[in-house]
Amino acid sequence: MRGRASRPSCFEQASRARRVIPDEATILARPESAKSRLLTEHRTPGNKRGSMQTRMKNLKTGAIIDYRFRAEEFIERAILDEVEFEYLYSDGDSFHFMNTQTYEQMHLTREQLGETVYYLIPNAVVRVEFFDNKPIGVALPDTMDLKVTQTEPTLQKATASAVMKPATLETGLVVQVPPFVNEGDKIKVDTSEARYVQRVE
Repeated sequence: MRGRASRPSCFEQASRARRVIPDEATILARPESAKSRLLTEHRTPGNKRGSMQTRMKNLKTGAIIDYRFRAEEFIERAILDEVEFEYLYSDGDSFHFMNTQTYEQMHLTREQLGETVYYLIPNAVVRVEFFDNKPIGVALPDTMDLKVTQTEPTLQKATASAVMKPATLETGLVVQVPPFVNEGDKIKVDTSEARYVQRVE
């Protein structure tokens, strides 16, 4: 059963009477359709009122538009439904998921998923985000455990304080890891920053 949910910092509902300063992940409720912000630039020309120049993506059509928000303008965050799905497999640029309650299957494209594709491994449980009953993306857990497939060999007498080294993970994601991490190790990765957290024993 679909439940109405929201990511704490990005997708909580905002009153129309409240001024919201959105970040790059914010979904805005606009009259024509919801918009996802891609780029942000704050401008304060001389003694004039400040403004925010944005580039937004229409979640329904995929169209990219430029829009400038005035300092006194009010906006509203859109509310997304989140449903638990299990990631199954990828087929080219299509990524297939199964609803853990109904077993209904669906797919999302690489374009819809963006950087989240680097955290998808078979059987991973995620929350698919819906807007107006249409899937638009995936909300990841805070961390994911991923296997190191390629990195430089461990250096003798390496310590956690030594210089970090790049490591390629099973999904193709590249992160910086301590020198004691080896190929075949499983590490915990912060999904919001693509950052190494710790080695998984």
